[in-house]
Amino acid sequence: MKVMVVDDHDLIRKGIILLLENYRDIEVVADAGDGHEALVLAMQNDPDVVLMDISMPNGLDGLTTTKQLLQQQPNVKVVLLTMHDEEVYIRKAIQSGAHGYILKKSQGSELYEAIYHVYHGRRYYSTDLSDAQIEKMMKAKETPPSPLTLREQEVLRLNVLGYTNKEIAEKLHISAKTVENHKSNMMSKLGLKQKHEMIQYGIKNYFTDIH
Repeated sequence: MKVMVVDDHDLIRKGIILLLENYRDIEVVADAGDGHEALVLAMQNDPDVVLMDISMPNGLDGLTTTKQLLQQQPNVKVVLLTMHDEEVYIRKAIQSGAHGYILKKSQGSELYEAIYHVYHGRRYYSTDLSDAQIEKMMKAKETPPSPLTLREQEVLRLNVLGYTNKEIAEKLHISAKTVENHKSNMMSKLGLKQKHEMIQYGIKNYFTDIH
């Protein structure tokens, strides 16, 4: 089982890798410190399972990265790692398409179990919620596809997080003028007239309530 580890804390990442190296049937093929790096390394290394921290910096958290990763590589399985056991996080994990959800306080053997389960096509959500509650959320997750492109979603998310056009342009390696064009296109698609309406739309739809 080829595994990639994604966590912005160097020590946690190295600790997880050391733990996984104890298992003969696991090979850690890559590790990344943020979502952008994770998307690139996943393409290069083609892992079977990605262990993904939810809380990461640079405008691309684990939930958003998971969504983009699964669009980029539909066969990859993603297990989210988090300190949060609240329903809102679990709901958003399901909406992101994650195959597993495990708490950072879990035992090492449970981490292996999560990888093994999702690799073999099963779901693994280790939370305080009952299976029935999770099943209900799974059924409710079928939401209509976003009218926005992935790039527009990135621009919107960074905009909601308070980045200026210039800062967004630098992060996404595009021009400030292109950022402005994306914003105009989004407002037109969504039928919005004021910029604050676009920000409200972003907060409601793109995970910006989670850091």
